[in-house]
Amino acid sequence: MSNKQTIEKKTFEVTKELIDNLVSLINEKRVIEINNTLHALHPSDAAEVLSNLPEKSRFDLLLLETIELKADTIIELNNTLQKDILNKLPTDEVVNIVNELESDNALQIVSNLNEDKKIEVYEKIPSKDKLLIEEVLNIYPEDSAARLMQTEYCSVSPNWTVGETIDYLRENEDLPKEFLQIFIVDNDGKLIGSVPSSRVLRNPRNIKMNNIMDETTVSINGDLDKEEVGNLFEQYNLVSAGVVDRNNKLIGMITADDILTVVKEEAEEDVLKLAGVQDEEITDNALKITKKRFIWLLINLFTAVIASRVIGLFDGNIEKVVALAILMPIVASMGGNAATQTLAVTIRLLATKELTADNIFKIINKEFYVGFLNGLLFSIISAAFVFFWFYDFKLSILIGISMIINMIFAGLSGIIVPTLLDKYKIDPAVASTVFVTTITDITGFLSFLGLASFILGI
Repeated sequence: MSNKQTIEKKTFEVTKELIDNLVSLINEKRVIEINNTLHALHPSDAAEVLSNLPEKSRFDLLLLETIELKADTIIELNNTLQKDILNKLPTDEVVNIVNELESDNALQIVSNLNEDKKIEVYEKIPSKDKLLIEEVLNIYPEDSAARLMQTEYCSVSPNWTVGETIDYLRENEDLPKEFLQIFIVDNDGKLIGSVPSSRVLRNPRNIKMNNIMDETTVSINGDLDKEEVGNLFEQYNLVSAGVVDRNNKLIGMITADDILTVVKEEAEEDVLKLAGVQDEEITDNALKITKKRFIWLLINLFTAVIASRVIGLFDGNIEKVVALAILMPIVASMGGNAATQTLAVTIRLLATKELTADNIFKIINKEFYVGFLNGLLFSIISAAFVFFWFYDFKLSILIGISMIINMIFAGLSGIIVPTLLDKYKIDPAVASTVFVTTITDITGFLSFLGLASFILGI
């Protein structure tokens, strides 16, 4: 029987004790102990600790001389905090961070500097790095593939042998620290194929690279939106991919770890947008968050006023039958929830490009029947509930019919509204909720209160 030792890695957790201890060290300016505390942590954990520090303590920390924040820790900070810290650090320290990182992360650092700081950093980094960063920043949009790529990659000629390639990998110090793919380029630097590094190691030294390369390699245009890049990685199960310019010349490489970050950010962004919230970070203060949320709450206020005006058209009916006022929230709430379900599914389909012109009508038809069936089921349940509550058969019929109508419209609006917004280049994740909520509220109130005049005879 072998004696094995199992080591359990516990998930890191920022505790009050840890934060209080670090705040105390900062207040006492015990720099060596602060550095030891942060350096003992994984960069992502150290970033989380910095994010949870009180704002004053973070400011005091940056004022301490000889404080050492690792480049990998800076990269793990949220965007807001990263900008704040980078622009407060001495220029020389920022330069050291840029020089220490691979090009994709260095680009991120430079992008988050204010203009004055950026000029100071440009003066002190190598000319080669400066030109590469400026080229990407000036040519390619913010959310493009080129902004994700690293310019360090391994490329060889198709006429090289496996042996020549291996010798090149061993001797060239400018290659990236880690890579899984070797790109094959022609004399003009155009991408023509790729070879997994494992395949190189498993073939004889005299075999030429063009005999073992994959000619159908997936390349990514530098202008491509990062969300589309994520879709390509998912669709083709990529671990890395070459980035090319408009002439198919290889200019960089994107790896799966970059895409994981993109997918996470896009998912979080879409969820927040559905609630009218954008780009909030844990380090944002109350005033900043209020400004970000205000506009969508204001829009919601106006749409709520519209819905209220619809109710006002039937104020006479409500005065005669008080039960109508009691039951209105049920109809509106069920419609709103049904629409939200359809909306969430539609946003996902649009994001993954599964919703197309070829299948849109099929999906709309399906949502119609889903709305009808759910409406039918909940009309029976709600009608029974209302009957045993008010002992009024006509009122039960009223809410039952209204429920069917509202659930159908909820399902249809949940797919039609975001699809139309997407067609006209309006972000459906941001704008859909307001419009869909308004439609379901108005439809619910109109059907419920409008039918009341006919069914109840008021």
